[in-house]
Amino acid sequence: MTFDLIKNLVRALPEISAWPEALRLIERVGHREGISVWDYPEASCLAVGGPASAATPASAAVFCSLISIHLVDDMLDDEPSGDFRRLGSGQTANLALAFQAAGHHLIDDAAVSPHLKAMAQGILARMALGTAYGQGLDIREARSEEEYWQIVEAKTPPLFGAAFEIGALIGGASTDTVKHLERTGRILGRFIQVSDDLSDALQTPAKVDWNRPSNNLPMLYALTAQHPARERFRELLDRLHDPEALAESQDILMKSGAISYCTFKMIEFSREAQAVLDGTHLSDPRPVANVLRLNLRPLHRLLETVGVEKPELMTV
Repeated sequence: MTFDLIKNLVRALPEISAWPEALRLIERVGHREGISVWDYPEASCLAVGGPASAATPASAAVFCSLISIHLVDDMLDDEPSGDFRRLGSGQTANLALAFQAAGHHLIDDAAVSPHLKAMAQGILARMALGTAYGQGLDIREARSEEEYWQIVEAKTPPLFGAAFEIGALIGGASTDTVKHLERTGRILGRFIQVSDDLSDALQTPAKVDWNRPSNNLPMLYALTAQHPARERFRELLDRLHDPEALAESQDILMKSGAISYCTFKMIEFSREAQAVLDGTHLSDPRPVANVLRLNLRPLHRLLETVGVEKPELMTV
């Protein structure tokens, strides 16, 4: 399956083909092989013995869902580069609804049985509702690490779990296998959330995460863990427009143990995902194992830039 094929399926929808702004949003989306979440349905479909072509409509639906999620998430986060700043919140919300609906339309056009279509539609709807609920929770400040994980669990894993789940379903997997692959995806979603938090915390200039630091795991650690620079870190949060203050804050993230803690959590999640995959009966586990392996590469590069020894996170 090529990325162009996925885009072409979405472009071919009559309303999308006649909507210049929707087409522009599609065109600008890049692809990272095996890492982009719309690759997951094909990986799980192949892993259970299904043909790659069967998963293409599901991959296109996941692609549409991700565009919809990002459009809304940027508004909720008040992202400086969000599309709502040039389009307005009303037009952006309308486009988000359109892409969400487009995903369901693509599933409805899939060449599978009515029973499988209905189940796939249910997976997509459950994912959209769960993610929206999680995005709603993410608006508030987490008051503890327990609350942070509650927000993460609601917001991030549903998309990744659904992407593996829907591909396995269309590929003809048993109920148990579908559940195992959905769980693998959810664990991977937690891993990616922590990796993204760490990346956002270390970027320059300051990312929008610094506006709500307790909703970012390394920042939350620096705010709540016992370490000598905790009060200094709190003081610096009001001055992050100053590059020196940001650099000092990021240095505290390193020295406080925040980065090491995030690394520990990612190792924990990666091993958990691998254990679930190892315990799943698959015709060919390699496509899903490859997704897990490829998702570690950005983390390895990040760890190298901050001088943390690269761990052997997975055995795939």
